[in-house]
Amino acid sequence: MTDFSAGLWELLLRGVWITVQLTVYSAALGAAVAFVVGLARTHRLWIVRFISGAYFEIFRGTSALVLMIWVFFVVPLTLGWQLVPMWAAVLTLGCTYGAYGSEIVRGAVAAVPPAQTEAGIALGFTPAQRLRKIVLPQAWPEMVPPFNNLLIELLKGTALVSVLGVGDITFAAQLVRNATGDSAPVYTVILVMYFVLAFLLTRVMRLVERRAKAGVGRSAPSGRTVIRKAGPGPRKDLVADSSATGGAA
Repeated sequence: MTDFSAGLWELLLRGVWITVQLTVYSAALGAAVAFVVGLARTHRLWIVRFISGAYFEIFRGTSALVLMIWVFFVVPLTLGWQLVPMWAAVLTLGCTYGAYGSEIVRGAVAAVPPAQTEAGIALGFTPAQRLRKIVLPQAWPEMVPPFNNLLIELLKGTALVSVLGVGDITFAAQLVRNATGDSAPVYTVILVMYFVLAFLLTRVMRLVERRAKAGVGRSAPSGRTVIRKAGPGPRKDLVADSSATGGAA
């Protein structure tokens, strides 16, 4: 493998920092979009559902790469002002992945038993109070695992910003490749970098998931399954360890 100089390593590490910033900013915007659009898609007014549904379909059916280029190059021609590449990328990624996240929010909210909402009505809660105190606390634990997957996809999607000249990991790798003339070592290094970032994000989201479930009185699977023996005679409980049977702990 090629020995990278200190300057080339510094370039790659700077690209990691840009990628982390892109992921954090885009995730923050995407989360806001996901909750606003997702909740709007469950609204009682049809016009609100129609507008939010149209947003979802448009961004789900549009290429994020083409949209990013359109925002950066076409919007200035029509509006007369231009975003810097970094924020054009954040806007595009946040709106696109926020549309995907809105389906997660909508599905989780719809999965809350109607009896819970009816109990809130019986207690005299306003719609906003029912949403804040009853629906969202129960829906949130169901959102975290798919949000984890979406966050990893967003991290990998930040590689698209290299077309705008943003110095993320991929853009830095292209510069290092041009400097060294080697492709395999450079792209192997950035593969490892993306994997490490994704692994760290997954660990953080697993912690968020455990805390979310603990907040509503649930617990994460312990990896042990209790099998009760049916039939006559004394009842026996068989405890199976999922790690021994190939299951996920």
